[in-house]
Amino acid sequence: MNEIEIYKTTEGNTQINVTFEGETVWLNQNQLAELFDGSRTNIVEHIQNIYKEGELDQVATCRKFRQVQIEGKREVKRNIDHYNLDLIISVGYRVNSKRGTQFRQWATQRLKDYLVQGYAINEKRLQEATDKFQDLKNAVKLAAKAGNTEALTTIEAKGILRVIEQYAFALETLDKYDHQKLTIETHYEEVEIQKLTYENAINQIHIWRDFQKAGALFGNEKDKSFKSSLETIYQTFDGIDLYPSVEEKAANLLYFIVKNHSFSDGNKRIAAGLFVYFMDMNNILLNEEGNKRIGDNALVAITIMIAESKSEEKNMMVKLVVNLINNKNE
Repeated sequence: MNEIEIYKTTEGNTQINVTFEGETVWLNQNQLAELFDGSRTNIVEHIQNIYKEGELDQVATCRKFRQVQIEGKREVKRNIDHYNLDLIISVGYRVNSKRGTQFRQWATQRLKDYLVQGYAINEKRLQEATDKFQDLKNAVKLAAKAGNTEALTTIEAKGILRVIEQYAFALETLDKYDHQKLTIETHYEEVEIQKLTYENAINQIHIWRDFQKAGALFGNEKDKSFKSSLETIYQTFDGIDLYPSVEEKAANLLYFIVKNHSFSDGNKRIAAGLFVYFMDMNNILLNEEGNKRIGDNALVAITIMIAESKSEEKNMMVKLVVNLINNKNE
């Protein structure tokens, strides 16, 4: 025998002794009368009508349990009819008493709560799974588009395939931890993020231009959008950093420089170069084994994919980059 709260009445009656058996609860006729504050005779009549009308099957809902009863001064063991939860609920919807009304109100609300919550949970999971699958399909489309529009070498083509392979792995990993929802998974450590200033970035671009003999157009600013790209990754709203982790800042830096086309020549090369330079500044370029978190070929591939992506695909591309460089993929 155990104590269980079947429902709480306005009088505060919340517990009743029940028998657990076969993954359900069982009450005898006296307990049903106590539960619904009625007479045993009335309860028996409801039970007989339920079976007579075929609402429930007697064999499935009624079972005999041996109980000890006190009769006079004797202890007598008798087989007593007990009724499972299905029958208990059916009786509760037939009893004409204040307690029966309270039970029906409680049961109806509880059923409504379960239905609404269950629908909301299933709807949320379905939407998350759909979003996850759509992200993956979009990434594959972008890779195919990039491969068709760019003059890629065999190595670069393999890099694109590697990106898709890593992205699929990221989705599978996040599926286990976040109910099939692709999110930005980073480790927020109490470390100061080194800021890439406009002056420092321009200086690096000039160094690369001279070293590679890239020509006067390489890194030649067409407008002020490059400075805006750098400032955007440090933006805040109501004192809250819009891109709080170093991985998010790095990913958005790569995206903004590629998409803003701030230079007469070398936009993708500059974007990729400053991306890895920023990662190196903040000690996330290499993993614990000393290997690059994102390989050279993958860097080429992801830069091309960003260039080919549409503006509405920004969030997906940023998520992709973050998942490629965070330490969950090491």
